[in-house]
Parts: sequence; C-alpha cells; structure tokens
Amino acid sequence: MTVALQPSVLFGLCGAALVGIGLFAVVSSPGLLRRIVGCNILGAGIFLVFGAVARRGAGAGFEADPVPQALVITGIVVAFSASALAVALLKRLAEPRSDA
Repeated sequence: MTVALQPSVLFGLCGAALVGIGLFAVVSSPGLLRRIVGCNILGAGIFLVFGAVARRGAGAGFEADPVPQALVITGIVVAFSASALAVALLKRLAEPRSDA
C-alpha cells in the first residue's frame, strides 16, 4: 500500500526536519560559526513551513495568498543580512588585537 503525499505536506515535513536540525545545531554546538549556520538552517525550515501552510489554502480551490509569500521573501532578505552581519562580527572578534 503506497501513500501519496501532497507537496504541501512534504514541504511541511521537510521544513519541520530543518527546524529540528537547526535547533539542535544552535543548542549543542560550542562554536559561534556553527551556531550561525544552525540559525540559518532553522530560519530556512521556518520559511519552508510557513510557505507550505500558506500554500495549503490554495489546494482547496482558493487562490494562493500573496501576503505570506511576501513575508517569506522579506524574511529571507532579512535573514541574509543578519547572517552577513553575524559573520562580519565573528570575523572581527577572531582577528588579533593590536593595541599600539
């Protein structure tokens, strides 16, 4: 007996898996760079779950709601900016100080 998963359910499950992996990386990793990567994985999972939930309404015959799509795109841009800032701060923290 085969069970056919709908794409929105599959995306939701993959997003939940990414959230779990990212949360584990943030909680258990001692290194700051691994925590930053864990936050990025966590954010990607949240975006995927949010997109899957927004898309499920379109499966019932309704049009897809553009507001969650816009929120996900905006969140991706903000997450990229925050990641770049965190990596720049980590790089600045790691370089040796010269108190001359």
